[in-house]
Amino acid sequence: MGDTNAIIELFAPPRATLPPDVTDELLTIIRLYSLSAQELFFKWESYVIKMGVDNTKMEYRTVKDFKKDLQDVLERESRSKGHHLASTKKAAPTPRNTAGGGGDVFGMLDGMASATPGAKMSKRKANDFATPAAKSVKNGINSSPSDFKTPALPKDNQGIAFEDRQNAGQVIETLNAHLPAATPPEVLPIEARVKLKANTELPKFAYKGMAMKQSESSEILDDRIDSFTDLIQAHHQLPDGAFGNPAAQSTAEIVAVGRIACDIPNGRLNAASIVLETSRRMGAGMRVPLRFDNTGYDFFPGKIVALRGTNVSGEYFSATEILGMPPLPVAASTPAEFDVHNDRLTTSDGEARPLHLLLASGPYTTETDLSFAALHALLARAADEKPDVLILTGPFLDLEHPLVASGDFESSLPANAKIQPDRATLNDVFRILISQPLQTLTQAVPTITVILVPSVRDAVSKHVSWPQDRFQKAPLGLPKGVHVVTNPITLSINEMVVGISTQDVLSELRRENVHLASKGGQFNDDFLARLAGNVIEQRHFFPVFPPQARENLPKPKRVEGEAAPSAGQGEREAVGACLDLGYLKLGEWLNVRPDVLVLPSVLNPFAKVVNSVLCINPGTLSKKRGAGTFTSMSVVPKALTDEEREAGEAMAHCIFERARVDVVRI
Repeated sequence: MGDTNAIIELFAPPRATLPPDVTDELLTIIRLYSLSAQELFFKWESYVIKMGVDNTKMEYRTVKDFKKDLQDVLERESRSKGHHLASTKKAAPTPRNTAGGGGDVFGMLDGMASATPGAKMSKRKANDFATPAAKSVKNGINSSPSDFKTPALPKDNQGIAFEDRQNAGQVIETLNAHLPAATPPEVLPIEARVKLKANTELPKFAYKGMAMKQSESSEILDDRIDSFTDLIQAHHQLPDGAFGNPAAQSTAEIVAVGRIACDIPNGRLNAASIVLETSRRMGAGMRVPLRFDNTGYDFFPGKIVALRGTNVSGEYFSATEILGMPPLPVAASTPAEFDVHNDRLTTSDGEARPLHLLLASGPYTTETDLSFAALHALLARAADEKPDVLILTGPFLDLEHPLVASGDFESSLPANAKIQPDRATLNDVFRILISQPLQTLTQAVPTITVILVPSVRDAVSKHVSWPQDRFQKAPLGLPKGVHVVTNPITLSINEMVVGISTQDVLSELRRENVHLASKGGQFNDDFLARLAGNVIEQRHFFPVFPPQARENLPKPKRVEGEAAPSAGQGEREAVGACLDLGYLKLGEWLNVRPDVLVLPSVLNPFAKVVNSVLCINPGTLSKKRGAGTFTSMSVVPKALTDEEREAGEAMAHCIFERARVDVVRI
C-alpha cells in the first residue's frame, strides 16, 4: 500500500485518483526496475518533456509507451556497458532485451541473437556427449566433469547379428526382486482384465502443424515461467514484493524466476555461459548472467528455476539459494475403486493374479534389413506369456532406417504379399510387416490389450511435430484389440496412471546437463535417476528448450550406393525433436504425477524409483545390427485393510512398492 499511495500522491491530479490499470502498470514498472515512486516520477517528468506536455496524458496507453521507453534506455546502457567490458577484459555477457533483438525469447526462437562480445563458441564433435567442465573450480567444488561419458550400452550383443544373439531372455536388471513375477495363466480369462482411460484430451493433438507464429510461441514460453512463479509463491508463501527483476541493478535481495539458457546462440551450456531468461511480466524478457555463491545446481537449457539473490553490480545475478519446486500430488483412488480394479484381476477360484505388462520401444528391426525379427521374437514371447498389456512405442517404420529412407522394399516384403513392391505405399508396408503380426497375436491371445505410441521418426505418421497425434488406425489395418494413442500420453490402466513419451528426452538432458555440487555437498551418483528426476520436477514430458539442433545430431547411415551430396546439398540429417512450441502445453502434467513414467531412450535401459514415480527406460528392442532389450512388469493388487475401507478416503496407488520390473534381453 505504501507504493500505491505514493504513486497516487505523485501522479494523480489534485483531489482525484488514477485509473486502476494505470496504477497497476506503474507498480509493475517500479517492481521491474527496482525504482522508488519518487524516482519513477522524475523519469516520467523527463519523458513528458521529451514527448511534449500537450501530447502526453496520464492514461494506460501512454504509460505503456513510457515503460517501453524505459526499457530502451536500460538496453542502451547495458549494451554500452557490455562493449566497455569487452574492451577491457573478457567478462560475463551483459543482459539483452527484446528491443535490441538480443537475448529474449524471440532471439531464442529465430536464432538471430548476436553472441555476447568476446565470447567464442568452441568447436566440438557432434557426438561428443561430455558436459564441459567449468573453467574455475575452487575450494574443491566439483563441476560437471569433462570425462563423464554417456552411460555405455551393454556390449554383449553389439556387433552380433540378431539371429546369432546370445543370452536371449536374460534378465539384466530387476526392481523389487522380492515380489513374484507374473506367470502365464493356465486358462485365459473370458474378457480383458484391464480398463483403459485416457487422461489426456486426445482431440487437441489433431492440430495443424507448421503453422507456428513467433509471437504465440513466445507467449507460451512466457506463460510457463509465470505459472511456475505462481506455484513458487504459493508453495513458499512469499509476498508479491519478494519477486523482482534479476537484470535490474539493486542491493535488495529478491526472488527471480526464469528459464535457464546459454548466452551463446546455438552454443553448448556450460558453467561459464549460464544465463537466466525472464518473462516479459517479471523481467521484460531480459537475460542476466548467473553466478552462484557456494550453491550447487543441476541445470539444462529450458529448466525453470527460482533463485534468491542480488544483482549489486548490474552485471550478473548472484544466487545464494535455489528454491525447490513444489511437486505434483501423487495419484490416488478410493477403496471402492481399488475393489473394482482388484475384482478384474481375481480368477474364478478367488486367486488374485498380478497384472502383467510388456513394454518395448523401436526400432524393431536392425538397420541391415526389414525382417523385424526383434518384433517377431517379442510377439512370440507375448503369445507364450499371455500378458494383459503390451505397450509398443515408436518408431515402427523408422525414417532414419537406410532401407526406409531409400524406399527399397522389394527385398523386404514377404513372397506371399499381395502387392507389387514397386507400387507399395508405406501404409501397405506397415500392414504387412507390423499389423499382420499384431493380428496374429491378438487372435492367439484375445484378451491382450496392445497400445501403440507413435514417434516423430515414424514414416507412416501424418503428424510430423511433437506433441504428436495418433496413427490413423484404419489405413494401417490394425486389429480391433490394438489402441493407438498420442505422443505423449497419460492414461490409466486400471488404477495405475502411466505417462509415456517417445521423444528421447533423457538423451537431450544428458547432452546439455551441467551441474555443480555445493561446498561440502554431493550429488546423487545415479545420473540416470537425476535425469528422470528433472523431468518429474519440471512437470513436462520434454522440458528442454531449445532442443539439440538437427545438424549437431549424428547423421543417419547412408544407403548403400547412395551418391555423395553435391555442392549446396547437405547430407541427410537426423529427424531431431520437431517441437511445435505453440502446443507445448500438451506435454504438461496437469493434476498428478504418473505412477509409472515410460521414457524410451538410447541410453542404458533401467527401472528406478524417483520421487515416488516408477521410471522405466525399456531401451530399444533392436540395436543397429543386433538385439536390444524390453521390460516386463508385474503389478501385485493392493491389499486393503478393514480400517482403510472404513475410512473411505483416497489412498496413493504406490505402484513403485507393488511392481516387479525386469529389464530383459530380447
